[in-house]
Amino acid sequence: MPWFFLTEFFDTLTQITINKFKKIIDMLKFMLRLANLVLFGILFPNTAFSQNSPLNTGNIERRWQDIEYANTSNAQRLDIYLPENGEGPFPVILSIHGGAFKSGDKRDGQLKPMLEGLNHGYAVVSVNYRLSPEAKFPAQIFDVKAAVRWIRANAKQYKLNADKIAAWGGSAGGHLSALLGTSGDVSSLEDLQLGNPQQSSRLQAVVDWFGPTDFLKMDEQLRESKVKNPQVHSIPDSPESELIGKNLEDAPELVRKANPETYITPDDPPFLIQHGLTDNLVPYQQSVNLAEKLEIKLGKEKVSLKLFPGTGHGGPAFLAADNLENIFSFLDSYLK
Repeated sequence: MPWFFLTEFFDTLTQITINKFKKIIDMLKFMLRLANLVLFGILFPNTAFSQNSPLNTGNIERRWQDIEYANTSNAQRLDIYLPENGEGPFPVILSIHGGAFKSGDKRDGQLKPMLEGLNHGYAVVSVNYRLSPEAKFPAQIFDVKAAVRWIRANAKQYKLNADKIAAWGGSAGGHLSALLGTSGDVSSLEDLQLGNPQQSSRLQAVVDWFGPTDFLKMDEQLRESKVKNPQVHSIPDSPESELIGKNLEDAPELVRKANPETYITPDDPPFLIQHGLTDNLVPYQQSVNLAEKLEIKLGKEKVSLKLFPGTGHGGPAFLAADNLENIFSFLDSYLK
């Protein structure tokens, strides 16, 4: 009998210990999952690339903010900034923010490098657009195209050069900048009912910072690049799946429709593309493939690709003074 009770006691103790270990393991898994969500910018998308805090633009004298460029959503607003001196008309940098297609703002920290354009004689127009929780693709490209048409329709009033417009964005903003650049004449990606239908939405240049292109290839490419903690994209709650409203593998036609490569033609604007080689959110191969396909149609002289070793999804390499000078030199060659 004593041995029986002793055995029961140890069995009970063992079960309690196992249950405690299970709880600890479950808690560790939850904490690891939470850390990954933060890292990948899924739970807090701005931590990956964008910056939550709004910029202080109060020191820019010539500015107009929260101008309505369409009237179907409160998101359809833009800000205009002009250089301190000069009467223009100024060539335009259209700043398109990132944030996993679900967050970000036209006045957050992502705008800072674009505002350097004021010191180079550029007007900066920063735009908001409908995010994926509000509207699915192609609402986002509809909006940024409507913003371009609005700029052209109102260029004279705001001292803007309607014939010299470049889009510049990172991550989701890079995707929209690239798609805006390649689909200028694609009617299925334009909603003229958003206003100024007589105006063109074509661009004269594109600066694409680590934007995704072919969503279905991202997981495979991240495995090939062997980066640490790669984000998984072919799941229902990935930023790209939420953008198109379906799991990527279940909607190949929608994925193709969202891919800037789908629409490349010889009359597309010149591209400057930059990407970090250790980006674990958007694989650098996305930019490599886009550049290669653009070169075939546009010629190598109109496509510039720079890959930064040891650099992830944004960071100091992109914001370095010499890199920004190279970007403005690229823009100068086509917009001035």
